[in-house]
Amino acid sequence: MSALAAKITQDITTAIDQDKLVLPTLPEIALKVREVADDDDASIKQLSDVISTDAALTARIIKVANSPIFRAPREIEDLNMALARLGMQYTCNLATGLAMEQMFQATSDIVDKRLRDTWHRSSEIAGMCHVLCKHRTRLRPDQAALAGLIHQIGVLPILSYAEDFPSILRDSLTLDQVIEQAHPIIGVKILKAWEFPSELQQIPQQHLDFTRSIASADYADIVTVAMLQAYADTKRFEGLDYSTVGAFNRLGLDPSIESAEAEDLSEDMEAAMAMLQA
Repeated sequence: MSALAAKITQDITTAIDQDKLVLPTLPEIALKVREVADDDDASIKQLSDVISTDAALTARIIKVANSPIFRAPREIEDLNMALARLGMQYTCNLATGLAMEQMFQATSDIVDKRLRDTWHRSSEIAGMCHVLCKHRTRLRPDQAALAGLIHQIGVLPILSYAEDFPSILRDSLTLDQVIEQAHPIIGVKILKAWEFPSELQQIPQQHLDFTRSIASADYADIVTVAMLQAYADTKRFEGLDYSTVGAFNRLGLDPSIESAEAEDLSEDMEAAMAMLQA
């Protein structure tokens, strides 16, 4: 890690530990949704009452319920129908993830563009996670999608930090390097502070550990494969031998991104990516 990346990581993690304002806070609607999700006695009506206070989120959830991914026999027209279609736990994770989009905004144009790009890429990967999870594991697709949405959450405070240091912001190569090196550590800190489920807290670091050795596929594996597929047409992981990435094997997938198997899932992938876009 470069000296600058180490300094920024230290500054931000210290601020998180000391409960200062650098840490992004989950939108209020997401906090309320999680309260309902954590209550074993909560009803779908209670969840509907919370979500319906946010018109934009309501519209997004109805859109997701109408996605080809769910192959609903008839069009979903209102929130109650959507909740009945998606179920309590799925809706809670979806609402938490979609509400987080509000956090990916900034005052300066440079940072705002970077944040929006990060969200767009994360939502693409989340859609891919949903499909991979559904077809290749017995894990929960809603949890996999949320894992995709939060795998780069550590980028937020780094860009917020950079806004106060124009010299870093203007040097895009240095900023890219800092983000690449620092966001996984900071992301884990944030998810722990938010008290996210234990299986998601390490995602920002684990999805980049291509040599992990575990008994069976987990959510980090799903994010790893989805991310590598998302970046297949870029130089981001140029030189990486995909056959050495254990996540493919644990998911029973051919490491070749161009395989016929990947083609078979492409239609579902496109539908899943579209369902999370505004």
